[in-house]
Amino acid sequence: MSLPEKFVEKYRTILGSEAENFFASFKEEAVAAFRVNPLKDGQVPFENPIPNTDWGYYGKVSGKSAEHVSGLIYSQEPAAQMVAQVAAPTKGMKVLDLAAAPGGKTTHLLSYLDNTGILVSNEISKKRCKALVENVERFGARNVLVTNESPKKLAQSFKHYFDLIVLDAPCSGEGMFRKDPAAMQYWHEDYPTECAELQKEILREAVKMLTPGGSLVYSTCTWAPEENEAVVNWLLSQYDFLELVEVPKINGMAEGIDMPEAARMYPHRFKGEGQFVAKLQDKRPAQPLASSKLAKSQLNKKEQKLWQAFAKENIKIKLEGLYQTFGDQLYLLPQGLPDISRLKIARNGLHLGTFKKNRFEPSFALGVALKKSEVVQSIEIDIEQFKIYVSGNTLPLSKNYKKGWYQILVNGNGLGFAKVTGNTLKNYFPKGLRFQA
Repeated sequence: MSLPEKFVEKYRTILGSEAENFFASFKEEAVAAFRVNPLKDGQVPFENPIPNTDWGYYGKVSGKSAEHVSGLIYSQEPAAQMVAQVAAPTKGMKVLDLAAAPGGKTTHLLSYLDNTGILVSNEISKKRCKALVENVERFGARNVLVTNESPKKLAQSFKHYFDLIVLDAPCSGEGMFRKDPAAMQYWHEDYPTECAELQKEILREAVKMLTPGGSLVYSTCTWAPEENEAVVNWLLSQYDFLELVEVPKINGMAEGIDMPEAARMYPHRFKGEGQFVAKLQDKRPAQPLASSKLAKSQLNKKEQKLWQAFAKENIKIKLEGLYQTFGDQLYLLPQGLPDISRLKIARNGLHLGTFKKNRFEPSFALGVALKKSEVVQSIEIDIEQFKIYVSGNTLPLSKNYKKGWYQILVNGNGLGFAKVTGNTLKNYFPKGLRFQA
């Protein structure tokens, strides 16, 4: 790998005696890793855990595996896993992931929230937002709203709202050079400074959404001081109610440059790619959230009757939240959201299903989000049957079943709902997700 000349000069100066080891690490293979989803009941054993993490493991995962398709695992390299681990929201928090695609931080934050509180996962790029929605759906969380908005527009709806904001900011991407050498094509000597201006612009809006007493986690996948320590120092100078919080240094993390509270991840010291992370605490006294117009449930009598009939017959638990329809589609949103009618919504909470003529048809997302213990009827399929099912084919069953909806399980985890007639399992796996395993 041929690194940009100016990049080499810059980091030879910054790293001094460590520089040669740093440059040598670019000749090594990028480190692959994944996280296990604690929201899933059907856990399977994995080897090679990442030290000092709750759910992280070293190793590669196949996007066609049952573990991936059912949302049990999420591929994410080790340094990137440190961002949400530093944020570590507690249950019941209102959290914002401000630049969320493709979903690594969002799904990790959801692991901590455990289907409590609210997570707003935002991505300004419509194209990247599609991958974010797919990854959130596969993860099976019930308390997340995916938006496709500018930070400025979000701030108009969520003033002083969030207990925790995570911004893994758009950056020069130096930390991804080894994993994605194409990232070097965009790099030039002034690129980090240009990125820093965008980062400040986003942070100005982020601070408006932070509730007094809340926390802000700022991270990048670059080593450029212009985008890291300089931006944090700018934040501290602009907002005197923010103060740095110590980030525990684990697994070979280094301190920030003249900023010991922050953490840097270099591939010659930390088994992973490049990352910077800092945590700031809002010192203002916590205040009750100002009353505002809240989002409300909106189902007509016919829709309510059809949903309740389906739920009574097929679901053992009551799904708490706001029920909203968009056309013939039914969604469940977390309670406590402000009026979001002016925002571009990519995923309006948990998609429950579709109203058809005099009946309700459950969504794939609902069958992924519910646990086996929460549904009335389920059918476990083996790996060979899984391969047939994800390719879009019907499945012959070894015995006759009562006609109706069943949650399909693989390794104990939901793979959507499907209808069974006699000994035939009809295929309801979404057409856009089908593949030949």
